[in-house]
Amino acid sequence: MPPRGTATGFRVPVPRRPARPASPVPLLVTDCVAAPVGALALAEPQRHPLLVTLLIVASLLLRPREKRPPVPGLLEEVPAVCGRIAVAWLLLAALLAAYRPEHALSAGTVLTGLALQAAVACALRGAVHGRRRAALLRHPHTALVVGPVATAQRVASAVLRHPRCGVRPVGIVAEQPDGTEGLPVLTTGEEVERAVIQNGVRAVLTVHPSVRAEQAPLLRALAESGCTVWEVDAESPSYASKERLAGFPYRRLELFPAHRGSVGKRMLDILVSGTLLLLVSPLLLAFAVALRLSDGPGVVFRQERIGRNGKPFTLLKFRTHRPVDEHESATRWSVANEHEMRWFCRMLRRTSLDELLQLWNVLRGDMSLVGPRPERPYFVTQFSQTYPGYGSRHRMRTGITGLAQVHGLRGDTSIEDRARFDNAYIDDWSLWQDICILLRTATLLVRPTGS
Repeated sequence: MPPRGTATGFRVPVPRRPARPASPVPLLVTDCVAAPVGALALAEPQRHPLLVTLLIVASLLLRPREKRPPVPGLLEEVPAVCGRIAVAWLLLAALLAAYRPEHALSAGTVLTGLALQAAVACALRGAVHGRRRAALLRHPHTALVVGPVATAQRVASAVLRHPRCGVRPVGIVAEQPDGTEGLPVLTTGEEVERAVIQNGVRAVLTVHPSVRAEQAPLLRALAESGCTVWEVDAESPSYASKERLAGFPYRRLELFPAHRGSVGKRMLDILVSGTLLLLVSPLLLAFAVALRLSDGPGVVFRQERIGRNGKPFTLLKFRTHRPVDEHESATRWSVANEHEMRWFCRMLRRTSLDELLQLWNVLRGDMSLVGPRPERPYFVTQFSQTYPGYGSRHRMRTGITGLAQVHGLRGDTSIEDRARFDNAYIDDWSLWQDICILLRTATLLVRPTGS
């Protein structure tokens, strides 16, 4: 199944921004409009601008974090809307009774205002949801269904029979067709890529528990192309979910979980790289002078590498080897005739001191102290087509060192193992893990082979 057959050949189409969820602004406007209308139930002395403002603010602050299902509806949220409006009015009544007893609200006034505000809020919200449902019916989200052909065709047929779901499957991604009638079965990376581009696919439905593990590289690639990935429970219900798609329980898969500590990681990069650059600047100057005297001009080696989200950047190192030409520099995996290097260049390379200039890449934001090692575009293309999960390494900023490196995966070692360790690092990332990797790297600074 792709990615074993296709993932090796599946290329992420031009990256698109993920489909934006429905904007909360229209619903905020409806709540802001409903509160002053409800305040009409107040008597003239009670209808003070400050009190109306308090009512609006209370109604907005009490709004819970709303889940935005693909197909919006009013009836499901009526209890929550009425509940928070009731709490806002009770708070207003309590404040007036405590600080302005002469303007205290009667029970009738509270109930009238509550009912009036709730009615207006529900009516306006119903209009907003109605317009969104109509737009979704006219332009449903096109989707690919990933999983065993029989199960995928069954789910796709059910979804197509219920257009109010707002999802329109256009193809099945499976290992091989089984002769059943239905949507076209895509079995190669080229077919998947073509379907995504031609149909503007924005959703992916996985319909079997094994898909999440077996198809992880393909799902990540589709997510990188701007698709939202959903897991549909097509068999007996195995998990509780209030969300339904054509009667099937489903939930969203977060393939790229947001790391809350990303700001902390960047602050650590800036602090450590800036400090180290100040401390080792005399050593860097000494290396530059020694290389200039022993090997001629051009002591800094610049090479294009692929960083976060596939964006290229210029990596800096001390020049320890002079390739024959640009082609050799871009496409040769290891250094030819390393034993013929001058002893000083060989020492820099074996101790990885030639990589100290990459602290400047970290300070600039091209790299991080810890992350997957960046590679040249030629090898990124080659490895992404050969090793499942290699392309997923680029969802985080590349680094000087990483989990793969402290496990000995440097130089001529398994690329498949590197990709596995790099993805494990990204999935389990924490700031403390970065600190541990940096400490372990410090103990391995002098080693027999370079990167």
